[in-house]
Amino acid sequence: MDAVILAAGLGTRLRPHTLTTPKPLLKVQGRPILDWTLGALPRDVIRVIVVTHYLAEQVDAYLRTQTHFKDWVTVPQGTPQGTGDAFRKCRSQIRSSKIMVLNGDDLFGAADLATLAACPAGVIVTQVQEPKKFGIAFLKPDGTLEKLVEKPELPAPQLANTGAYLFPADVFRFEIGLSKRGEYEITDYVSQLAAARPFHVVRSTFWFPIGDEAAWNAAQSMDLASVLTAER
Repeated sequence: MDAVILAAGLGTRLRPHTLTTPKPLLKVQGRPILDWTLGALPRDVIRVIVVTHYLAEQVDAYLRTQTHFKDWVTVPQGTPQGTGDAFRKCRSQIRSSKIMVLNGDDLFGAADLATLAACPAGVIVTQVQEPKKFGIAFLKPDGTLEKLVEKPELPAPQLANTGAYLFPADVFRFEIGLSKRGEYEITDYVSQLAAARPFHVVRSTFWFPIGDEAAWNAAQSMDLASVLTAER
């Protein structure tokens, strides 16, 4: 299986730290966030594709020294036009029948990623108390995904999209257009697939987004090794 890591963002909410270091390379307990991500990928993943843009040369340098995967490649996004655009830029590099896609600046539990990898297609969700801040998953009666809706006005709790997906390789047969934000959204691929076939929902046991400096600081004292280390 190929894994696509979206690591092209500017990390504006973590400035000034990200003025000289790309957000995926900020260190948590002495290791770059991206290193934790690679270490959490399941054994099904044998090749990694990292989408880069901001301070891309630093990400390339890190990948040359990491020991998790020998088979990796970077894909420059060019002008950033959203997560959907970043993902489709990888199309020519995909070699597997299934593709795991992760936000490159969040910490995902290894067990959850292994569960996701076993699905034909799916998304990891987590229960949140402030649905207005997240993309919210609406489920069909059978528990599979119906659709994702960005930041709806709904009572808590709700199930939020964490930014971890499993796509079949034929996902690129779907066309996506610009969203209201003027970007190409990866969630549009999700919604189209969910309308066409079962799109499974994996409930997270561990997910920690490094959204700002407070979260980054909090991660320094968490027990991460026990939840972010995959069995290989």
